[in-house]
Amino acid sequence: MKNLQDILYKVRIKEVHGSTDIDVNDIQIDSRNVKQGSVFIAIKGEKTDGHKFFDKVIEQGVVAIICEALPKKILDNITYVQVENTHEAVAYLANNFYNEPSKKFKLIGVTGTNGKTTVATVLYKLFTQLGYKCGLISTVQNMVGETVIPATHTTPDAISLNKLFKQMADENCTHVFMEVSSHAIHQHRITGVYFSGGIFTNITHDHLDYHKTFDEYIKVKKKFFDDLPASAFAISNADDSRGTVMLQNTPATKQYYSLKAMALFKGKILHNALTGLQMMINNTEVHFRLIGEFNAYNLLAVYATAICLGENSQKVLTALSMLTGAEGRFDYIIGNQLIIGIVDYAHTPDALENVLSTIKKLRKGNEQVITVVGCGGDRDKTKRPIMASTACDYSDKVILTSDNPRTENPEEIIKEMEAGLNSAARRKSVSITDRREAIKTAVSMANPEDIILIAGKGHEKYQDINGVKYPFDDKEILKKLLKVIYKKKTLSNLLIDV
Repeated sequence: MKNLQDILYKVRIKEVHGSTDIDVNDIQIDSRNVKQGSVFIAIKGEKTDGHKFFDKVIEQGVVAIICEALPKKILDNITYVQVENTHEAVAYLANNFYNEPSKKFKLIGVTGTNGKTTVATVLYKLFTQLGYKCGLISTVQNMVGETVIPATHTTPDAISLNKLFKQMADENCTHVFMEVSSHAIHQHRITGVYFSGGIFTNITHDHLDYHKTFDEYIKVKKKFFDDLPASAFAISNADDSRGTVMLQNTPATKQYYSLKAMALFKGKILHNALTGLQMMINNTEVHFRLIGEFNAYNLLAVYATAICLGENSQKVLTALSMLTGAEGRFDYIIGNQLIIGIVDYAHTPDALENVLSTIKKLRKGNEQVITVVGCGGDRDKTKRPIMASTACDYSDKVILTSDNPRTENPEEIIKEMEAGLNSAARRKSVSITDRREAIKTAVSMANPEDIILIAGKGHEKYQDINGVKYPFDDKEILKKLLKVIYKKKTLSNLLIDV
């Protein structure tokens, strides 16, 4: 139980009706969860407006309502607090209600278009390997120590986030690594959260359905670093064209990593193969299990973070050399007739190009690359033709299909992808709306030792169609169709998780 006056600390208040010196049991943004003694914060969301549910939450026993617009009828037994922005207000309320939990461990935020999940996950694995009890907040899953908590969003809402932080603090986690999405920054989900460090991976074409322009998307990402405290560190990719801009105004200590430029954390790829990456990092040669140039950047970001957190360089590199990446990120399986299947979350043009260019570099000879790719519904439409074009540029055969169509017609999404294809690309592509059939067709097209890439959904275990999430797992479907003949880590001289 908390006092309302105490948890309103830092909230920008315009007007108050009633007493703030009252006890509250919990805080809620979902009217369905309100009970006796709750504070209800009315959020204006994309699909609904919490201001419409005042009567309902009053019936359920709410003691206070936080809102941007006061109701016409003010009740004497309810406290009303009008604020500038309820998205911002709920973040401060949650932070105060749960006793500023993010200050009780070292919290590292990872932001950027691609690589967030891998960097956060590998950091979690690394620091666990180094003997710390850690937390993870990611697109794939959340972890409190060894306990798995399913993830519903890249970054949870402010109440769920601070509640999770409290659980991590109560479980004595010393380090927490989290993905920070642009939506979370823009919607104030991380407002009031205390970060010990921030990492920038890269920025490319994504989420323009939400941010409208690329410049706005960049500004939102940059705000994360602008808001870091002076006591924190900020690490950026010097090889990204916006890597320096991201840290331009941060009060945090700036550090950079690079494969191409001068940087404190310098890497060089010596060998890139199915056996992993052979790299030189700050004059030390190391073999890693992760594959591809994009993972070389991810590994550098992880290494830089560990050093900034005070860890020993040799111990870090030794532990890193044994670790694998995140589920659904360049996830390998080897099937009958040595057909290689790769499942990857790549859902932006740049991410798809990274994966396909890595595959191109790993090809031994005349193997075909067959790519199955779709684009999500109710998301950035401008990337659809680019995704199809990119797939055709790097593949011998391409199957355009559904991803998560959500409320859109999947056939219309595919038509928008097809618009990006020239005559040569059209000759190597086919469109199959049903994703299962598309994967099945790719397998039927494959000859021995060919490579099949299933892109877009990665770790997801569902397909979102008209608000219903149907069970769907790219990797499991591909495994069955390929009749996988190699089990866990028994494939000779290939360091691959099957």
